[in-house]
Amino acid sequence: MKTAPTTRRGNGQTMPPSGMQSHTSALALSRRRWLFAAAAGAAALLRVDARAAPRVIRIHARRFVFTPDRIALAPHERVLFELTAGDTLMGFSIPQFGVRADVPPGAVVQLAAEAGDAGSVPFLCDIFCGSGHETMNGMIVVG
Repeated sequence: MKTAPTTRRGNGQTMPPSGMQSHTSALALSRRRWLFAAAAGAAALLRVDARAAPRVIRIHARRFVFTPDRIALAPHERVLFELTAGDTLMGFSIPQFGVRADVPPGAVVQLAAEAGDAGSVPFLCDIFCGSGHETMNGMIVVG
C-alpha cells in the first residue's frame, strides 16, 4: 500500500507536501460552500412553510367581552382566527381586513385574514347581544 509523502515539521507533526495541501484546502472550501448552500436552501424552505401555514389565534366571545381583546400581528401576516362563543350568538368583524363571521355558541368558526400595514385595527361584535354590546370590541396592533 502506497502512502502520500509527508514533510516533518519542527514540532514533530507531519504535513502533506504543498501540492496536496492546496488540494486539501480546496476540498475543505468546497465542503464549506456546499454546507452554506444547503443551509441557505433549508432556510428558504422554512420561509416557504411559514408563508404556507398561517398562525392560529383563538378568540373566545362571551357577553360583552372578547378574550383576548388585544392581538399583535406582523405587517402582512396571515392568520386563522378560531372563534368560539360561550353564551349567545355573536358576530366577529374586522372591517379594515374585510372579514366577518357569525359565531354560534358551542361551535368553532375559522376565519382567515391577512394583516395590512402597521397600525391599529379595531375588531368588534356586530350582532346585538344585549345591553353592553356597544363596548364589545378589541384591537389588533399591526407592527
